[in-house]
Amino acid sequence: MSSNPDDRFDWDAAEAEVFDLDAARQARTADDTDDTDGGPVLVDSPEAQKAPRFTMAGLRAGQRRPILPAWLRSRDELRDAVRWTVGHATHSTGYHLLRLPKYAGKLAVRSPRGVYRVTRATVRWLFDLEGEQVRQATVRREDAEEYLKLSRQRDRRVRWRGIVATFGTAVMLAGGISLVFAPSWSRWGILALAVTLFGMIGQPADKPLLDTAVVVPRVARLTSEIVIRALSVLGNSGINQALRKQGNRAIAFTAPITRDGPGWRAELDLPPGVTAGDIAEERERLASGLTRPLGCVWPEGRPEVHPGRLVLWVGDQDMAAAPLKAWPLVKAASFDVAKPLPFGTDPRGRTVSIELPYTNILIGSIPGYGKTGAIGVPLFAASLDPYAEIWAFDFKGTGGLDPLAKVAARFASGQDDETAEAGLLALRELRKECQRRAAVIKGLPKTVCPDNKVTPELARRKGLGLHWLVVGLDEIQELFSHPEFGKEAGELAEKIIKLGRALGVILLLATQRPDAKSLPTGVSANAGTRFCLKVMGQTENDMVLGTSAYKNGIRATMFAKKDKGVGYLVGTADDAQIVRTFYINGPTAERITDRARALREAAGTLTGHAAGQAAETPAARRDTLLDDVLSVVPADEPKVWAETLVERLSGLRPDAYGDLTADQLRATLKPYGITTGQVWGTDPVTGRGANRRGIERVDVVNAVAERNKRRGDKAA
Repeated sequence: MSSNPDDRFDWDAAEAEVFDLDAARQARTADDTDDTDGGPVLVDSPEAQKAPRFTMAGLRAGQRRPILPAWLRSRDELRDAVRWTVGHATHSTGYHLLRLPKYAGKLAVRSPRGVYRVTRATVRWLFDLEGEQVRQATVRREDAEEYLKLSRQRDRRVRWRGIVATFGTAVMLAGGISLVFAPSWSRWGILALAVTLFGMIGQPADKPLLDTAVVVPRVARLTSEIVIRALSVLGNSGINQALRKQGNRAIAFTAPITRDGPGWRAELDLPPGVTAGDIAEERERLASGLTRPLGCVWPEGRPEVHPGRLVLWVGDQDMAAAPLKAWPLVKAASFDVAKPLPFGTDPRGRTVSIELPYTNILIGSIPGYGKTGAIGVPLFAASLDPYAEIWAFDFKGTGGLDPLAKVAARFASGQDDETAEAGLLALRELRKECQRRAAVIKGLPKTVCPDNKVTPELARRKGLGLHWLVVGLDEIQELFSHPEFGKEAGELAEKIIKLGRALGVILLLATQRPDAKSLPTGVSANAGTRFCLKVMGQTENDMVLGTSAYKNGIRATMFAKKDKGVGYLVGTADDAQIVRTFYINGPTAERITDRARALREAAGTLTGHAAGQAAETPAARRDTLLDDVLSVVPADEPKVWAETLVERLSGLRPDAYGDLTADQLRATLKPYGITTGQVWGTDPVTGRGANRRGIERVDVVNAVAERNKRRGDKAA
């Protein structure tokens, strides 16, 4: 501090008016809240943000939690729970009953130790030995008064306990003497009881008496700290920034973490800018952060709430390693297509069902992840309905659907053009069948068909021909991308998938290449039920699951190699479901179709391919077409327009060529080397000459000669 008087602070010169802080605060608050002059308004004030705690609108929008647990609301889950409980009790009882001699031997060996422990404890109690150390401590301290006090207390205790012990010994001796005159079974019973009692007392702490009948895996409890830690290691910048600024408050849990089936369920809101889809894409790293197997961790979004709502289910056991439940219809006597069909199980082990009527099913994935198995589940189920007609086509030709040949009205399998054309012809017939059914429904009275669609009752009326028609097309990309038949097949499939839903026609499509060329947009956009197993990118994901599915966090790209048979199911519930399809192996499929064939024979509904009435092959149809062309094109007419030829063929055989088009004619004749070109002809209406697409008769003659030559070689 300076000692110079001139450097001292002049308080008089610095004296100023005192500022009233309280008055200033009140004035500022009045200015901020006064909007009469158009001044600023405090929008974040407690009064502005205050909202009523309960409103009728809020209560109506609230979600009511079920009174009964899920396993009590579902008959199948209740049956499974009862079956498991009975099985568990039966197994444990049998396990321990078989080991009764072992348990008896353990008790006999341990009973002497039990007698020793009881005797030692009795002696210590009788002579008050538990207070001996306290009395010795008073001796060491030379506290005579305290020692005498403790000694008198011991004498009283020993005197009273001696009386009790004497009385107890007398009772035991009397009981032992009475056993001499008791029946032998009672003596053995008392001996067994004593051995059991002393054996249990003599049991070592680390060696329990009973063996473990069921080994239960120990799984750590899921907590909020564990979930936040797992999210923090994903490398997501939005999560990491929020955690640095707000700590654990950046992750808001909207409900307590609870047990949900064989696992834990956590529902939470992610930081702003982070979506549930971002977490689903990092499922493998999330499982690492949770220190759980990949098949135990299933993140899902709830886009109906908002994109950042995440539902995380962590199972006790890897879904891929868990025993797969048997298909409920494996031993079923029959099945009704109109009823829910058990399709698979969710990560919690609950059965997930789908409905076949009034929908079409699209299944997609990369090769080797269970498409054929997935499309086989509804097909084999429909085969158990003797009144449902089955058409099955396997354009891969590996035999996965071969057992259906015993019950299918139409069936083909292979990778050749013959099978592709058979599929095209089937789609043509299916289109005509849809037209016929529409006419039948239109002619029915409203009292019978009020909604203008096939009902389960109408499907059972044989005279109408409105039975369920289930058509399965596996590896459909082989047909849709075919250079000759693909365009027409795609157009037909689009028409059928739009119209057939109400007509009792159920189309099942499976593809391993879900892109615009192999899966027409009109087909994928109109499938009501979709099941997507593992795919590699966003485009394929949205082609199967629908536009914006990837954006909404429904991403089949997250499935790993071990998740075979596991996919996203959309269209059967309000939210997308992760489902593991039931697996039907070859021998099981054979047994199911044998039973299905017997049902159809008994009901008189075995027709078509299964009854030996196979549809005419494409090659045979072309052979007939060649002869018909020669019959309608005279020898003096060397060339003919394609449209004229189609008109003549339609007049010759309306049932076979009634809906034939010029494009279809060209595609049918092409395998025989008959191509179309510019042909000069005269229009019968205008009388004018013109060049149009047509064929030359000589090409047809040569094709017939080549065919007859091949037939002669085969005959020879």
